[in-house]
Amino acid sequence: MADNKNIRQELYDRIRESSKDDVVLEEMKRMGFWSKNINGPGVPELLIKKETELNKELNKLYSERQRYQNKEAVLKEMRLKRMADTRLKREENKKKKELARLERAEAWQKKKQTEIIYLGEGVSIGLNNIDNNLAALQKHNLPVFNNENELANAIGIPLKELRFLSFNRRVSTISHYRKFFIPKKSGGKRMISAPMPRLKHVQYWILENILNKVAVHPAVHGFALQRSIISNAQPHVGKEVVVNVDVKDFFPSIHYKRVKGLLQQLGYSEKIAVILALLCTEAVTEEVAIDGRNYFVQKGNRVLPQGAPTSPAITNILCYQLDKRLQGLANKTKCSYTRYADDVTFSFNSPDTNAQQLVWRIKKVLADEGFTVHPEKIRIMRKGTHQEVTGVVVNEKLGLSRKKLRQFRAVLHQLKTKEAAELKWGNGNLASAVTGYANFVKMVKPAQGAALQNQIAALLQTNRLQYPSTIVNAPKNNNQNTSSSQNNTTDTNKDDDKPWWNVV
Repeated sequence: MADNKNIRQELYDRIRESSKDDVVLEEMKRMGFWSKNINGPGVPELLIKKETELNKELNKLYSERQRYQNKEAVLKEMRLKRMADTRLKREENKKKKELARLERAEAWQKKKQTEIIYLGEGVSIGLNNIDNNLAALQKHNLPVFNNENELANAIGIPLKELRFLSFNRRVSTISHYRKFFIPKKSGGKRMISAPMPRLKHVQYWILENILNKVAVHPAVHGFALQRSIISNAQPHVGKEVVVNVDVKDFFPSIHYKRVKGLLQQLGYSEKIAVILALLCTEAVTEEVAIDGRNYFVQKGNRVLPQGAPTSPAITNILCYQLDKRLQGLANKTKCSYTRYADDVTFSFNSPDTNAQQLVWRIKKVLADEGFTVHPEKIRIMRKGTHQEVTGVVVNEKLGLSRKKLRQFRAVLHQLKTKEAAELKWGNGNLASAVTGYANFVKMVKPAQGAALQNQIAALLQTNRLQYPSTIVNAPKNNNQNTSSSQNNTTDTNKDDDKPWWNVV
């Protein structure tokens, strides 16, 4: 009975899907009551098939008609279908975006291992430009770096360290510079930014392999090879009038964009120029303590730090146009002109030259080139008065201040009977200060300087003088870089304001 019910239900389902005649026709064929035409179905059979198809279409149309009579149900069904399709599409898009994000992140990490693609806010523009000006580089005989990897290899450091040292951080827990103050001769303190060892190594490499290869103007004597304070003072010996002006805030006047532009002008691609400029400049920062931790927060633009070995060389190259214009002014007014870092000196014998007018013209040229003259450090020294250029007396011949020399000899004499702690000369450790001045004297007066050095050596042997047990490298290196720019302050004008002998 169960089998009969299943067979009957199956017949009903077949009839419902097609038609009664079609099912009867198929069953008659199956049981052999309807002959099979091998040439194709006959007319009756075709009619039955056609009637079946028409019934199916009619049933379908009837079902749709029944469904569309209930508009709310149809709209609900359409909305549900649309929502389902949208949800499915959203999920597919989400998966595609996530996959693309992961691929980009992976590609970014791989690219970071081999390239520098970001160096901080405000300085990363141009890192995609890697085209060098080979003609300009060859003109100055400078090394060529096609990418940052070649630069890192040339310096001898990993790429990640090059990125670390050049990265511009708005807020950081580390600083690549050690800041300290040194006392000024006229009172007060001067802040020095000494680079930490790793950065200092890189800066010295840049100085020796790039900056020192670029020619500077013949009038430049500060921090230039084969030139010194002696060569700077020599052209002004025996002149009727010596005019000396100092540039205010010399190194801080040179900002990051000017350094970058200079390096591009030398022929380097914008990407290499950005990296080198960041290595040679420092942002003005303020150290703050929060929750027991120190942070270095930028509060100004990146500028040349006073204390970096690269700063003087960069200013010498950048000031080529300034030196050219000042030399032109000197030729026009029949003057001799030299510059030692921020110390500008003119001298002349012509009675037709007006010193005050000359100072006004110098100020104008400096202002056009982006510099400002220190208003309290303008000296007009006429013949018959004490004439001094970078610490060297130039009245009749190269010499030294007699008063200062007598005071120095007195200190050395007193050291034979007094303790070093009771005496004072210069700033800091007494042994270092007197040794530095003796070296300075030897540059101007070799015989006198050698005699003074012998006296100091004897005092050191008897322990009347002692060097500090711990010598900090930063101030020592910094003296070479900043002794000529120690007048970049608002000090009052004094003849002994610049300790040119402080070279130890």
